Amino acid sequence: MGPGARMRLGLVVNPVAGLGGRVGLKGSDGADVQARARALGARSRAGERAALALEELRSRLGGGITVRTAAGAMGADAVVAAGLTPEVCHTPGSPTTPSDTVRAAAALASRVDLLLFAGGDGTARDILDAVGPSVPVLGVPTGVKMHSAVFGVSPRAAGEAAALMAAGGVPLREAEVMDLDEDAVRGGRVSARLYGYLRVPDIPVRVQQRKMGGTVTSPASVSGIAADLAARPGPSGLLVLGPGGTTRAIAAVLGADVPVMGVNVLAGGRVAAADVSAAELEALVGASPAWIAVTPIGGQGFLLGRGNQQISPDVLRAAGRDRLIVVATEAKLASLGGRPLLVDTGDEKLDDDLRGHLPVLTGHGSTAMYPVR
Repeated sequence: MGPGARMRLGLVVNPVAGLGGRVGLKGSDGADVQARARALGARSRAGERAALALEELRSRLGGGITVRTAAGAMGADAVVAAGLTPEVCHTPGSPTTPSDTVRAAAALASRVDLLLFAGGDGTARDILDAVGPSVPVLGVPTGVKMHSAVFGVSPRAAGEAAALMAAGGVPLREAEVMDLDEDAVRGGRVSARLYGYLRVPDIPVRVQQRKMGGTVTSPASVSGIAADLAARPGPSGLLVLGPGGTTRAIAAVLGADVPVMGVNVLAGGRVAAADVSAAELEALVGASPAWIAVTPIGGQGFLLGRGNQQISPDVLRAAGRDRLIVVATEAKLASLGGRPLLVDTGDEKLDDDLRGHLPVLTGHGSTAMYPVR
């Protein structure tokens, strides 16, 4: 591709991606999980987020785009919402299944310059099965867990990356497709594996890194962070701990045993609520002052919007920016290689409010100001 050329874009949307996030189900794979999520009031925002990426692309390229996609919620609806005209190349069944993703991607692969897909790690695996390295791809992040290195850092960043690729001169790189065993995660065990590689635009500022394995955690650092956190809420406040090995280690120092992949609430050093959903957390935070402690994902730097969607925009606004506490050992910060911390809450105004610099608690009374983008 190059200046003046009309971009041929493929789009595949997983309509159920992200269903399990805010309701605390740690994933959306499987019909049973999707049914449970809907029963808890969940709705997928995959189509909306895909449309944001397309809007960004359209704003940069104007009308010089042909969008080939699947019918309805698997793509065409998002294309229309973004003010573009879809060219439908596949009609999925109802309800859609992973095989629809595979068939749609395979139908588009030979006819596009870039295949954009909206989903999470499970969808990335389906795309890998369908096209392998035969066509450049890029994910619009709409899942619950996104450990793979094939996604834009936000929907708009995915659209920006696609526009840069259309302009020409953007190299490609092989990026890891990772996935967790969701059943193991629900049972408290974190089990990730590498499934293969896809080719993505090599634009580090707009395309996320893969999640790195756990860094060595200094007991002294964790104890110091825990001592500092314990004093924040006072006798009547709540301490909300986001998921992760660092926050679980902090909880253990405080005498609480919490699920490693859940969002948990402590009061007076005891577990007030474990593995909460966004709705449950909103009710708790609305009733008592709350401090929210989150740790960045190692290697990626995400604070919000990856695996902790239960900490919703409403929860964050109720607590306030001053009560958002970023916790990380110096080793975890070093694993970022100087890259900024990232936020992708699904609320663009809130993301803008959170950007800038935030203090990162690295030990007792020890903080480092760190950029947030």
